[in-house]
Amino acid sequence: MAIAVGQEYRCKICGNKVKVVEAGGGVLVCCGIPMHLVENK
Repeated sequence: MAIAVGQEYRCKICGNKVKVVEAGGGVLVCCGIPMHLVENK
């Protein structure tokens, strides 16, 4: 998972959303599972 500034991620279990303001390494996790990138529509 490449994390970049401005991307938005959403948890499929609880619906929490995260917007990246400072990129770093690793995997965004919520409710014990990786969060999914929200594609621009």
